[in-house]
Amino acid sequence: MGTSNYQVIGLMSGTSGDGLDLAHCQFEKTEKWHFELLNTVTVPFPKSLGEQLRNAHLLNSLELHILDVNFGKWMGEHVKMFCQEKKISALAVCSHGHTVFHQPQKGLTLQIGNGWALHQRSGLKVINDFRMLDVQLGGQGAPLVPIGDQLLFPEIDFCINLGGIANISMQWEGKRIAFDCSPFNLLLNPIAEKLGMPYDQNGNWAREGTVNQELLEKLNQILFYQFKGAKSLGREDMEEVFTPVIQRSGLSDKDKLATIVEHYAIQLAAIIQNYSRKEIPRVLITGGGAYHSYFLERLDHQLKSKWEKFEASNELIEFKEALIFGFLGVLRLRGETNCLASVTHAKIDSSGGTIFG
Repeated sequence: MGTSNYQVIGLMSGTSGDGLDLAHCQFEKTEKWHFELLNTVTVPFPKSLGEQLRNAHLLNSLELHILDVNFGKWMGEHVKMFCQEKKISALAVCSHGHTVFHQPQKGLTLQIGNGWALHQRSGLKVINDFRMLDVQLGGQGAPLVPIGDQLLFPEIDFCINLGGIANISMQWEGKRIAFDCSPFNLLLNPIAEKLGMPYDQNGNWAREGTVNQELLEKLNQILFYQFKGAKSLGREDMEEVFTPVIQRSGLSDKDKLATIVEHYAIQLAAIIQNYSRKEIPRVLITGGGAYHSYFLERLDHQLKSKWEKFEASNELIEFKEALIFGFLGVLRLRGETNCLASVTHAKIDSSGGTIFG
């Protein structure tokens, strides 16, 4: 079989709302897919843009459309500067955009960052709006990353991303499945902020705390953990379910951190043990939580050291989502499936994304 080579730029604007990840990636298809992260950068949002994006769900219709265009222009300008600075060209820009509304039960998902504006400012073909087709097919429009896990990391048994929420993807009974496992930084960071830092570096404060059995049991009994199969968590769950339980405990901040981390380790270890078909599964951990060394020690303890941690580069840890959105764009250009019904529960697999230019 002949090889096919694609260089694209993947763009990811995270829900944390701190900046735009740009990943210049190369994908090559032989008997299987190969990838390389060639250049990466995170561009922080200017203060006013960051605030507008965080509050986009409160804007009126006209203001939202203006922000859609302005954000598309801003991304396009930064893609152009990135290309000039690194002296690179790319086949396309594959943009996730910034999610404003995600209500699949109403047939709605909206990511802003206008495709034509992005196309004109960057001078490159653009692919965006990756979620809407799946939603119209009755799916959740999320998560989209698991097809990338399946095709780019076939040797990995469990792909875990530890961002605001912890999620996991894996092969199970011949198909890809994925779901949210527990909260992660959405609960830890606000406590770290009270202690004077944006996050608990390496989990040092959690390490100094003491696990409280009563709070641990209450967290483990939260209804979310009783559901099996596809499930997801949002900010609303933090406010309505998790945070009140933690606040009522009346513990010191460090004891809260230690207990929450123990809770996460118990929940993740249980999933790995339930779904693993190997004595020693291989696990890839990405996202900010991959640097939480205390959590990794507690996970290792809960798994009785029966796992192999895939040694990922810092670039892969930080830019995996931007890399995979680049890959989703390549699959879209090839007219191949880039969204799995086994993951989103849509009627059928699909190849989503709107092409501009």
